[in-house]
Amino acid sequence: MQTPAQFLGYKLGDQFTYHSRLLDYTNHLAASNPTKMRVQPYGKTYENRPLVLAIISSPANMQRLEEIRTNNLKNAGLLTGQATGGKQPAIVWMSYNIHGNESVSSEAVLQVMHDLLDPNNAQTQKWLENTVVILDPCVNPDGRERYTQWYNRARNQQPNASPWAWEHYEPWPGGRPNHYYFDLNRDWAWQTQIESKQRGVQYNQWMPQLHADFHEQGVDNPYYFAPSAKPYHDAITPWQRKFQDVMGEYNRKYFDKNNWLYFTRESFDLFYPSYGDTWPTYQGAIAMTYEQGGSGRAGVVIQKSDGDSLTLSDRIAHHYTASLATVEAMSDRQEEVVKEFKKFFSDAQSKPFGTYRSYVFKMKGEEGRLRDLTEFLDRQQIKYGYASSSGSAKGFNYQNGKTESVKYEAGDLVISSYQPKSTLLNVLFDPNARLEDSVTYDITAWSLPYAYGLKGAAFTSRVGMKDAKPATTVTNAVNSGAYAYLAHWNGVQDMKFLATLLKANIRVRYSEVPFVLNKETYAAGSLIITRTGNEKLGAAFDQRVTKAADSLGIKLASSTTGFVTSGGDFGSSKIRYIKAPKVALLTGEGVSAYGFGETWHFFEQQLGYPVTVLGGDYFANVPLHNFDVLILPTGNYGRILEEKTLNKVKDWVRAGGRLIALENAANYLADKPDFSLKKKANDSTSAKKAPTEADLKKYANRERESISEEVQGSVFRVALDNTHPLAFGYGNIYTALVRTNSLPQFLKDGWNVGVVKEPTSASGFVGANVSEKLENGLVLGVQEMGRGQVVYLLDNPLFRGFWQGGKLMFGNAVFMVGQ
Repeated sequence: MQTPAQFLGYKLGDQFTYHSRLLDYTNHLAASNPTKMRVQPYGKTYENRPLVLAIISSPANMQRLEEIRTNNLKNAGLLTGQATGGKQPAIVWMSYNIHGNESVSSEAVLQVMHDLLDPNNAQTQKWLENTVVILDPCVNPDGRERYTQWYNRARNQQPNASPWAWEHYEPWPGGRPNHYYFDLNRDWAWQTQIESKQRGVQYNQWMPQLHADFHEQGVDNPYYFAPSAKPYHDAITPWQRKFQDVMGEYNRKYFDKNNWLYFTRESFDLFYPSYGDTWPTYQGAIAMTYEQGGSGRAGVVIQKSDGDSLTLSDRIAHHYTASLATVEAMSDRQEEVVKEFKKFFSDAQSKPFGTYRSYVFKMKGEEGRLRDLTEFLDRQQIKYGYASSSGSAKGFNYQNGKTESVKYEAGDLVISSYQPKSTLLNVLFDPNARLEDSVTYDITAWSLPYAYGLKGAAFTSRVGMKDAKPATTVTNAVNSGAYAYLAHWNGVQDMKFLATLLKANIRVRYSEVPFVLNKETYAAGSLIITRTGNEKLGAAFDQRVTKAADSLGIKLASSTTGFVTSGGDFGSSKIRYIKAPKVALLTGEGVSAYGFGETWHFFEQQLGYPVTVLGGDYFANVPLHNFDVLILPTGNYGRILEEKTLNKVKDWVRAGGRLIALENAANYLADKPDFSLKKKANDSTSAKKAPTEADLKKYANRERESISEEVQGSVFRVALDNTHPLAFGYGNIYTALVRTNSLPQFLKDGWNVGVVKEPTSASGFVGANVSEKLENGLVLGVQEMGRGQVVYLLDNPLFRGFWQGGKLMFGNAVFMVGQ
């Protein structure tokens, strides 16, 4: 078995290793140690790079590896039957390089794997008797390669430690995100990305007792390890909290011995549920983040502000040491860890955490949204059923935020808290997670019923249910005599259906008013696919429409007439033709990489509709008349949309173009000539008010006082004008995840489609001084400009890809507005 240096031809720390060579060395170790190591491929990235796990343990454990895995799932209640066999080792899972430019950890894991396998290392061989160690050597290969390819080209032959050297200034978009510029460390629970989905399958097949996630932070920061900072979510058990201290003790032992600086209990909390430390924690694991100073700026060596140099070798040593300390801690506490893990899941099934015991959601008319939800539940291994009878009970009504008597019907979706994954369930569905400390690292609201726009309630009592699923397969009848086919418009699947038809050059219309036909009510936005206009398809018309609907689970109705009972007949001016839009999306330096990636991923991976990506560096020369829709993701547009280019965009809008501006892109347009969006004026009276003793602030409280001006990702009920095409498919209220501390004023000339009237959040933390800045503020608006429109989306409905309820709103902006 070769050392990393022998195999790679250079010492670890001399340069960054390409992903393909990481895999080569991993496979070399497995081939050299067949009785102690197995490489498990688990998928590929969007750029087709392999994803693998390295599983390492003692020869005795490896011989019964499948038994160990299944026994663990039986202990968790996720497999039926009693655990069999001998001692149950603790399962330790460690993830490296989830942020691509936090690249040191994938260098460190090469030495970790070698030393765990080294037969001359008596310590590690003893630890492996009590543990099965699962290592993900590189969670984000695409991001890592973006960084390493750039750095290895940009660095001097002799690395330059000057913080001003080019090799320390990574270009846009940086290596941190994956191919679609998503932050994979915010995607553990949501699993919107292919890497997260495939990794989630493997995680659920093992359910480790510990998960450690290796990161980097700013150059000047020392090392960070557990215990984590507050807030801890109150779902975290006392034993899990206690073991955070245990992990800190094991790491301190080695860091103190080496005189390495470190800090604990600051910055990195355990609250937001989609991190690599929280998602496993809510599934019974002890989980923590490790943070090494450096990140994408550090390169091979960089001079810190205190004058010392930080080398890649130093960074490797720290992550290597923390990795082995983690394995040692779990080996020493193996019996206790396995016992407490089993207890966590036993309690989950018999006395679950939280207030609510059943979550019930309306099925009729909401089939599409519930299909999206149940797909998510299946990925999480959260069990569900269907109400066995109709009834009512006292519960929290998600629609109005009141605790009241709520009715449910037989066949409604029911999710019981009495199940193995109940802690994760209750964390994800709790309407208002409780913060023990308001200084937190991320958003403070994520409740999935809000995210999916569901109608239902959380009950403190159990609701009777049956496991039998209602029929979900849709087979639409081909009606060669149909005048038109009709489809409702209320979810993502309906939008995919429209996109499929438009790509197939099938002409589609929508109604801008509700109508009734054959005793069925169709809301505004409902799709109408008439035979008229599609004559060129001949007999294939019916087959293509019904086949597209069947593939997406869309239930069609057919009509033999264009006459409706009420509303607009199909030849009415209230029935609008949908021209298939040619969509452009702006990207490049100045545009938020995350904001761009969310939109890019939406079109390519979710909607399946073509989008042309335009670079900001040449955007001024693009002939915009080739496009119908231009999307500006959030970002800083000062350089891209300077006066001359912005005038060109306005001329294009006046000629019939549709401009969609999200978040800071919309704010950039505010107060500029010809744009109706206006920022709220500062209160001149309070601005001139002289400070008093009451205004004196303590320096030590600066972080806590600053959040009084913040909204930390909170859910607000936005009042909608659902007669406007931007809000088709919604009721009078839209639950938006608001992440700004101020909103612009209502449009004087335009349509105020979504507004916050009274800024009381439905869920999440809102600073004490924010209300006035949000009250009577615009969230969704449309301005007519000549023959075109400007759509203002101050809330990003595509945020992190998990806010399902907002995606139809974005689709309305693309397909419905201005048609």
